[in-house]
Amino acid sequence: MHPLLFNNYKKKKNPMKPFSLIFKYAKKYTGSLIVASLSMLALVGAQLLIPWIIKSLISLVTEPDGSVDTIITITKMTGLVLVVYVVRAILQFLRSYLAHYAGWGVVADVRKFIYDHMQRLSLRFYEDKQVGQLMSNVVNDTDLFEQLIAHAIPDVVVNILTFLGVTAVLLNLNWKLTLLSMLPIPLVILSLRVYAKYVRPAFRSRQKELGDLNAMLNDNLSGIREIKSFTRETDEAKRVHSRIDSYRQSMLNALKLMATFQPFVDFTSSFGTLIVIYFGGQLAIKGILPIADLVAFFLYLDMFYNPVRVLSGAWEAIQSSLAGADRVAGLLIEQEEPNNSLGSIEITNPIRGDISFKDVSFEYTADNLVLEHINLEIPAFDVVALVGPTGVGKSTLVSLIARFYDATKGEIFLDRRNIRDYKLDSLRQQISIVLQDVFLFYGTIKENISFGNHDASNDELILASKAANAHNFIMDLPDGYDTMVGERGIKLSGGQKQRISVARAILKNAPILILDEATSSVDTETEILIQQALERLMKGRTTIVIAHRLSTVRNANKIVVLEEKGIREMGTHEQLINLKDGLYARLYNAQKQIQPVFLDDVTYK
Repeated sequence: MHPLLFNNYKKKKNPMKPFSLIFKYAKKYTGSLIVASLSMLALVGAQLLIPWIIKSLISLVTEPDGSVDTIITITKMTGLVLVVYVVRAILQFLRSYLAHYAGWGVVADVRKFIYDHMQRLSLRFYEDKQVGQLMSNVVNDTDLFEQLIAHAIPDVVVNILTFLGVTAVLLNLNWKLTLLSMLPIPLVILSLRVYAKYVRPAFRSRQKELGDLNAMLNDNLSGIREIKSFTRETDEAKRVHSRIDSYRQSMLNALKLMATFQPFVDFTSSFGTLIVIYFGGQLAIKGILPIADLVAFFLYLDMFYNPVRVLSGAWEAIQSSLAGADRVAGLLIEQEEPNNSLGSIEITNPIRGDISFKDVSFEYTADNLVLEHINLEIPAFDVVALVGPTGVGKSTLVSLIARFYDATKGEIFLDRRNIRDYKLDSLRQQISIVLQDVFLFYGTIKENISFGNHDASNDELILASKAANAHNFIMDLPDGYDTMVGERGIKLSGGQKQRISVARAILKNAPILILDEATSSVDTETEILIQQALERLMKGRTTIVIAHRLSTVRNANKIVVLEEKGIREMGTHEQLINLKDGLYARLYNAQKQIQPVFLDDVTYK
């Protein structure tokens, strides 16, 4: 059901009606909402009954000839009121709990769908987004939906029914006085319309400021080491304080509207009381309106205008919820990553790993061409190195293989079949990636290594760790494989994190391996350990190595030199080093002059 909810909206490209977003998920909780609604109806009846009993009591006790029957009737009235209060308490529980059950159920379901949707979004989406803003979409904006389901809507239903019921009773008591007491209602309705026009943008601004604050806090707490090392505590504190003040001001702007609206509603509704005092008093003096009816009229009058006052608060909650829904809807219309093509297949048999680029071009945006006319053959089990200056598209090129992005033009083949013919999950299961910037999840070392293969046994996990030269340092840790690594692996060194990443790739055991600057940020001794682990990992696999240090790829089967959106040179180390005025030769000789080659030649076999 979920993937279809927004299809029409995406096709029309019109702003999604926020109510439809929320109520689509509320359907699941129809039973709870029906019981809560019936409880509301019964509550309205109970609320209308009490003033009528009081009216009857006044009429009874003001009769000149009281009797034993009068005392019995009063006793019965007392018992009836007690029963009403008990039933009202039960109904209030049912209304409150079931409405909250439905409300938080909707919030949970929407959050699940948003997260699933975010996982399907293309990497393009995340390139200019802040994590804190996205977290605010998932948590803070959806949190407002509960107000709508559990508070605003029940309040609206109960109070509209109460208003209609009280109106019927008042008309029965004295229709002229009732019509007079309704004179302030048009002013309240007008104020609601004006309020809605201004308050929803104010709440939307408040939610955006909250997202900005979350984003900044996430950045600063994640980068606390850099803040301390560059002694930027004071400057960053000023930035965070400024953002906090901005959020406070946006909140105050919304609250100012509320503070203006609520007193206006109370003031206008008080005119009804003035009218009843003036005209009702005269009617009672003239004997046209009995005293009991006048007292009942005042009791019902408070119930008559209380819904108007409550509806103003409910209107505020509705506008706040819709502001959150607006932001959620904006996220949900973001384009998802490439879908499976019609007729795409699962990869069931082991693949060889032959990769072929046929006239491939790629652009992030219409005016940002990154790769152009790439033609490249990568035979199965070969090691191919991608080298070249920073920013020429090396990482982008390998990202196309896993379909993190789709080529703008041209085709990419895996084992002579277009990669778009494979199911996306099935394709990515054939690829292991070891990056320079290793990401470890908060959890144990064991959980991080087994991330790519949860079905692996402990023995397989330990063998992978040994192959990655990671087992010894893991066993030296206080809890071994059960050691918590901290957020992003902060408790481990760069080399240790890199070896865990290699162990993760070994355990996944995919036929295609991508190494993106996997050894560039560690010391010499650690690099040797990682390089040994990588040699074991590369055996029997198609391997693509991205490297800036050219000495580490000398013995690759093929070296591809990228420059200015395309392939400048291609060949073995010996072929490229002998090219006159070749880019590879210039880069290699320049690096050789800066520092000696400190690693033995690595043989890829």
